[in-house]
Amino acid sequence: MRKWISFPQKQGTASRQAHADFPEEAIYEREAGRSGFFGPATHFHHQHAPTGWSDWQGPLRPRLFDFNQLKDINPASPWAVPTLLHNAHCKFRLWDISEPMKKLARNADGDDLLFIHDGSAELFCDYGHMSLRDGDYVVIPRSTNWRLVPNEQMRILMIEATNSAYQLPDKGLVGNHAIFDPAVLDVPEINEAFKAQYSEDEWQVEVKRHGEVSVVTFPYNPLDAVGWHGDLAPVRVNWRDIRPLMSHRYHLPPSAHTTFVADRFVVCTFVPRPIESDPGALKVPFYHNNDDYDEVLFYHAGDFFSRDNIDRGMVTFHPAGFTHGPHPKAFQAGREHKKKFTDEVAVMLDTRDSLSAGQAADGVENPDYVYSWQEKK
Repeated sequence: MRKWISFPQKQGTASRQAHADFPEEAIYEREAGRSGFFGPATHFHHQHAPTGWSDWQGPLRPRLFDFNQLKDINPASPWAVPTLLHNAHCKFRLWDISEPMKKLARNADGDDLLFIHDGSAELFCDYGHMSLRDGDYVVIPRSTNWRLVPNEQMRILMIEATNSAYQLPDKGLVGNHAIFDPAVLDVPEINEAFKAQYSEDEWQVEVKRHGEVSVVTFPYNPLDAVGWHGDLAPVRVNWRDIRPLMSHRYHLPPSAHTTFVADRFVVCTFVPRPIESDPGALKVPFYHNNDDYDEVLFYHAGDFFSRDNIDRGMVTFHPAGFTHGPHPKAFQAGREHKKKFTDEVAVMLDTRDSLSAGQAADGVENPDYVYSWQEKK
């Protein structure tokens, strides 16, 4: 048995409640926490912004990638898409696709999570047929045969749970129907569209295992199921189905917006919501050291209210080990309560193990992002 060393203490001038009612002489709060907002934490009150560095040397830095500039990420196979961010437990990739897949894909390395950033498609898999649209998450269980038939040009965010599976978070005190009711989860159907693709023509399956691809040929289409029963299947949920947890008096941590969990990482979704209205409550994300997790944000739509000059399709990457938080203009706007509602949609990946950037990601990085927290004179 084990437990964190716990000894709640207080020194100097500090608020009684995290993220609210800061002392006037120190309006900047910084959270130093463990275990991705689930562990022990201390809240400091500073006279200067914790992100007010004037220079930065060395590889540990906040990074911004404009993935709208990526080229040649439209191979016929998802297994040929370059990896942008990765570690032993997770792979983060973007795939452009406009033509129907000519071969089936099967990932024997782990579950895949597809997030439809742009476009729409028909998904055919072992379990049946499902129509996809922008904003859909689709969990594809390990070793499922699948293919996409796009209706238009698509961009898909793919996050692989390497040697792992996606599960839903424990919703604790708020109950199983909070955030989204499991009843909104859709599964593929053995419908007329699925039956119409039965075929005695030759089909190939590209199977990825240990990062290498094998090709298995069948003299018929393996997607030939006439029915199934059980509790394992691909599932779909759209961000529009998510009803976020909110508090008008307290800025909830990102962990409150967890959508999927896997071994060693979580995927969270930020969706439009009212901004805190209590006069003493913090109204922007708090400055924090999430010292056990790397943090990646993929911006899907809207105006991300804690960042400046961020467009849809961009990605920020904040490795563990330093404080990050809102940009100065956003922090001041929060103090003045200029916005009453956020209209952002973003996908966050929080990984327990450090991520490395692939070569394709390095080619579209903005090296000046590290200085974007500097106050404009």
